Amino acid sequence: MIGFQEVFSIDSLKELVADQGYNYFAVVDTPEVIDDFIYRRPVVAIASKYPIVEVAAVEHDSELASTLGLNSEFTFSRKVLRATVTLPHIGNTDCYVVHFKSKRSMIEVDEHNKELAPEQNIIKILKANVAGGWGSTIQRGSEATLLMIQMITRREATQQPMLLMGDFNNELADGVLSHLLTNTLRFAPAFDAKTYLAKYCLNDSWDLFIKSQLSIDEVSSDEAITNDVQSDCDSSNSEIADSADKSQVKNINLTKPALLRAPTHYYGASSSVLDYILLSCEFDASYDDSFFEVSNYNTYDRHLINPEYERDDLTTDHGVVLVTLKLRS
Repeated sequence: MIGFQEVFSIDSLKELVADQGYNYFAVVDTPEVIDDFIYRRPVVAIASKYPIVEVAAVEHDSELASTLGLNSEFTFSRKVLRATVTLPHIGNTDCYVVHFKSKRSMIEVDEHNKELAPEQNIIKILKANVAGGWGSTIQRGSEATLLMIQMITRREATQQPMLLMGDFNNELADGVLSHLLTNTLRFAPAFDAKTYLAKYCLNDSWDLFIKSQLSIDEVSSDEAITNDVQSDCDSSNSEIADSADKSQVKNINLTKPALLRAPTHYYGASSSVLDYILLSCEFDASYDDSFFEVSNYNTYDRHLINPEYERDDLTTDHGVVLVTLKLRS
């Protein structure tokens, strides 16, 4: 499956992905046409090699939005797409594609107002940036919150696995979006919370990948050390063998290079991860009833790191997150 942000030419994209074997394609909105082939307000889309059996635009809970202090006209800045895809072994899975509100200020001002003195102009721009930036943050955080509520509600009703992917326009570690990875509850009975929380919470695919790699490393280290100990130690010297085992494991963990997550966006000299794939417990190998594990995680960024005009003049300005899921044995 592929989730797309900022789709302008729907028919062209649909034809392009079909040529690559993605015969199932869906959108829930259309971009605005300004003049013939000139578009604005792009939409999200999904392409899949597996059947899409249901498609819908996620509608937020208006009553909850009002409780949160949002006005009656609140809407997602871009319609959120939910596609139910029939995946091998696991069946119908709800896949959500999002493009949350950007950090761009919601308040626009004339940055070259010649009627104002230079200092007055700067002050006006500063105020717009402070207030407008916070307005965008409120919108982005509200979109994530209201979507998460709908995902939990859908999960409760269908019991179907879920997947959320897209451009979040924010780092998950930031408090604005951190609730997407909520895994603890205050004041809830500990046993009930542990039993049911995993079922309704999401996991960052990067964290699941790291977890799977640590498991592989532990197994590999144990196997290597067992072979070492068997060849170098007498079978009666089990206490020394155990001691060597622990020491070598510690050394191996210390000397192995750490896996670093590649940024998905660059702005000037800074970089950040703004694009994510979040997965429900069915894709978490540490969950007893899971079907899949994240066996690989990559960020395709050649067009950002080493661009070539002939090849990359029409490419995205974000890195593309790629996740491989492997059926658990």
